[in-house]
Amino acid sequence: MRWTGKPARVGASGDAAINYTGALAWLYSLQRFGIKLGLENIQRLIAELHVDLSNARVIHVAGTNGKGSVCAMIDSICRAQEYRTGLFTSPHLVTFRERIRINGKMISESEVAAGLTTVQKLVADWEPHPTFFEIATALALKHFAVVTAEPTVGDTRPSQQGEALPSPSPLPSSRGERIKVRGESKSDSNVDVVILETGLGGRLDATNAIQSDVAVITPIALDHEQWLGNSLEKIAMEKAGIIKPQTPVVSAPQLPEAEKVIRARAAECDAPLRVVDKPYEKSAIALRGQHQKLNAAVAIAAVRAAKIDIGDPGIARGLATVEWPGRFQCWDKRTVIDGAHNPAAAKILVDTWREIFGDERATLILAVLSDKDLRGICGALASVADSVLLPKIRTERAADPEQLVEVLSGTSHALSCSIASTFAEALDIARAKPDPILITGSLHFAGEALAHLQGKPAAFEECAQ
Repeated sequence: MRWTGKPARVGASGDAAINYTGALAWLYSLQRFGIKLGLENIQRLIAELHVDLSNARVIHVAGTNGKGSVCAMIDSICRAQEYRTGLFTSPHLVTFRERIRINGKMISESEVAAGLTTVQKLVADWEPHPTFFEIATALALKHFAVVTAEPTVGDTRPSQQGEALPSPSPLPSSRGERIKVRGESKSDSNVDVVILETGLGGRLDATNAIQSDVAVITPIALDHEQWLGNSLEKIAMEKAGIIKPQTPVVSAPQLPEAEKVIRARAAECDAPLRVVDKPYEKSAIALRGQHQKLNAAVAIAAVRAAKIDIGDPGIARGLATVEWPGRFQCWDKRTVIDGAHNPAAAKILVDTWREIFGDERATLILAVLSDKDLRGICGALASVADSVLLPKIRTERAADPEQLVEVLSGTSHALSCSIASTFAEALDIARAKPDPILITGSLHFAGEALAHLQGKPAAFEECAQ
């Protein structure tokens, strides 16, 4: 998509308005500003958009691996108890709209267009100009804060501000009080619970501009070193930056260097810390893999720390129905899609593969982004591969397939490697083989693969961030 600087249509009122395609083209064009870590722009955006989430519980999730799954679990658990949720995650797989959801429902194309039209006018002369992720975050927060005209199916609440009913189980505020009926509050929050996934790091991530009710940190590993630092300790310092004064902290088990940093930051902030080290075993979880049992335990601890009233039946319903595509997603009986994009995630993927498929080896369809640890990822995945197909994919950030051939040849496993011109070609070759198929290496690649498998390759909205 290319933004021309001109609106795609004009609204009935005569005001310039961008349609969805034009809105996304403008938003994606902001990637030219790169990644700028800092809170000044997002704080200004929140203020000028009059975002008010004071009536909602806010759960903020950082980490290297598993944070998206934990966010999805928190969201599903809360919805199972009939709380109204707002979920902001990144990156998307197929469409940008996946990033922003209320009660599991993606933001509509018209809402994206209207929101971005407003923001584009607002920031036209800002210096420095807000980045792609800052504006995406602001769009999500405004969507969660504004009461929509159309209630979701099954939602019995009146749509007009001032007439809304209380939550089925009113949530306590951070001061230990009960949240009031929205009509009695100055807040116009459209949701009861907001779940925010950090985009990059934590301390200077745009999502950190919101006061949270609990900070959650999933396992930390080396990733995004060019932005966060070249050691586990430095990366942990950025992730632990989401911890705020006297705000509860829930952490997954960490490597010693990371745990030390988290404990120090929690102590500095006088923030109660709970490290969750026992997996959830009480009921079935829709997401596959032993690691998801620990993610579930972290999600439950986060809900409890946020003082959200949910019983065991609601937790069981939420975990049994949670959906999070691209994470050991079994498309059919022999095809798995997983967005593992760093060595730690690749090792977890290998463990899960062996849980499900035993000693059976995969036809690996692999595409990795060039700024990742290619040797670490390939070395882990090669241990469960029989052969490897390396397609050229739709992102300029992808590592050259020829480079991946060279990396794979340096592993301790003798693998047959073939380069394919497209994912479609690679999939056809893989399906002609008897082995199960593993599609992995990047969440961006997982999205392209899903769009193709859904029969809608043109629906894939490729994005670098």
